[in-house]
Amino acid sequence: MEQYRTRTPQPGQRARTAGGPAAGTGAPGRTPGRAPLGPPVPAGEAAAVYQVAARPAPPFVLALRRLPQPRLTSLGGGLFSAAVMFLVGCLDWLIFDGSPAVYGVLFLPVSAVTALWVRPADLVSAPISVPIAFAFGIVPIAGGSGGIGGQAMAVVTALALHAGWLYGGTLVAGVIASVRKLRLMGRRTARPAGPGPRR
Repeated sequence: MEQYRTRTPQPGQRARTAGGPAAGTGAPGRTPGRAPLGPPVPAGEAAAVYQVAARPAPPFVLALRRLPQPRLTSLGGGLFSAAVMFLVGCLDWLIFDGSPAVYGVLFLPVSAVTALWVRPADLVSAPISVPIAFAFGIVPIAGGSGGIGGQAMAVVTALALHAGWLYGGTLVAGVIASVRKLRLMGRRTARPAGPGPRR
């Protein structure tokens, strides 16, 4: 009679047979019950995202960040703009013989700085204080004679003749104050509400 040989499985083969993929568990090599985290991100897209995140800010923005940012009250903003414009008027009278164009051009950045440095609670005061500063600083270059009455008439005449610079600086201050106010309101809206009161 023929005798069939019975081969004893080795320990390694027995372990592979017992740990093989069961029916309905998916492809071999995957841990059952664990889903993939998501599709792999291509290398090109990852490099592009890294380059966008690492792009430095423009030099103009960096220069603005290096500037001092004090927080002036409404009174402080008015005094600051009035003092600076009076100094500008005196320098204009000494150097440029009272040129209205030089005075008007320098009034625009003073208005912008005043609106930037006023604290958020007093933003509405910026468009009000800069026209007063313009009128106060124009006294040295307005001319006029005959005492206080003649000087006042010269100031009124100068304001009427150079109202374009006055309106331009007031508009600059108003726009900057409005943008700051809108950004402040947006931050308050986006801020998550805290937990409610405990009972």
